[in-house]
Amino acid sequence: MTQPKRTLHPDLAKARFLPPISMGPRLSGLARRMASKPKPAPDDMIIEDVTVPGLRENPPVKLRVYRTRDLKGPAPALFWLHGGGFIMGTPLLDEQSSINFARELGIVVVAATYRLAPDHPAPAAVEDAYAGLLAVARTPGRFHVDPTRIAIGGASAGGGLTAALALYAHDRGEVTPVIQLLVYPMLDDRTVVRTDVDTRLLRGWTPGSNRYAWTVYAGATPGSDDISPYAAPARRADLTGLPPAWIGVGTIDLFYDEDLEYARRLRAAGVSCESVEVPGAFHGFDSVMSNAKVSQEFWRQQAEALRRALR
Repeated sequence: MTQPKRTLHPDLAKARFLPPISMGPRLSGLARRMASKPKPAPDDMIIEDVTVPGLRENPPVKLRVYRTRDLKGPAPALFWLHGGGFIMGTPLLDEQSSINFARELGIVVVAATYRLAPDHPAPAAVEDAYAGLLAVARTPGRFHVDPTRIAIGGASAGGGLTAALALYAHDRGEVTPVIQLLVYPMLDDRTVVRTDVDTRLLRGWTPGSNRYAWTVYAGATPGSDDISPYAAPARRADLTGLPPAWIGVGTIDLFYDEDLEYARRLRAAGVSCESVEVPGAFHGFDSVMSNAKVSQEFWRQQAEALRRALR
C-alpha cells in the first residue's frame, strides 16, 4: 500500500513549523521525568486513583477513574490506554479527553497506568492493561460500571495496546469488550523497515522515534520473525472473533498504511470495523492542535462510535 499525495489540512497548516523531533533514550527519559502533575478535579467531576492487583507476580496496576457527580450507576465504561510510544506517558496526557468522554456520554472512564519500555518490554504493558480491565469487569460495583458494557480504547501506542488487549482478552475468554476504539494506533513493527514512506511532512512521530520505540518495546529487532502479536497486533494471523472496531488516522501519519491494512484485515475476518481517514492530519494532531475544527470533529466521531456501541 502506498500513501496518498499529502498536504497539511488547512486547519493544521501551522504544523509545518513543528520540528520533526525523534525520540531516543535521552529525550524519552526526560519526558518521563517531566510528566504532568494532576490538576484539581472540575466541580462536576469525581476523579479517583485506584490500585488493583497485577496478573500473577506482576506489580499492582494504577487506574485513574473519571465520572460526573450526577452519574447514576451502573454506567457504561471506557477503559482507556494512553499513548507515548510504549516508552513514556501517563493517563494525564488524555485527562481532558477522558473528562469530556465522561461528561458527553454519561459513562465512567478508567485510564490505566502501564509499565513502560525499555525497563519493561512486552508483554508487561498488555498484562498490566488486562489486569486493569479484568478488575473493572470483575468488581463493577467498585467502579460504578455495567460489566456488560465496557469499551476499550487508546491513542497511538495506547491504540496499539488496545488492539493487543483485544487479542489478549479474546484468547482468555474472561471479559468481552463491546468495541475497540483505535486512535491512530501503533500496530506493526514492520513499518520500521519500510523504505517507501514519504517522510517529508511527518510530524508528531517520526521513523526514528518508531525505530527506537519498537526496538526497546518488542525486545527484538523490528521486522524480525520473533515478535509476538501481543506486542505488535498486526502480526496476528487470525483476527476472527474480535470485538467490533473503530480506527481513525490521518493521511500524513506514519501509521496510515498499517492502520488501514489492519482495518481491512478485520473486515475480511468478519469483524465489524469503521475506519476514518482525516485528510492532511499528522500523528497526534488532535492533541497538539486540539482547538482546530478538524480535531474537534475527529473527537466527536470517536464519541459517536462509543455512544453507538455502549447504548
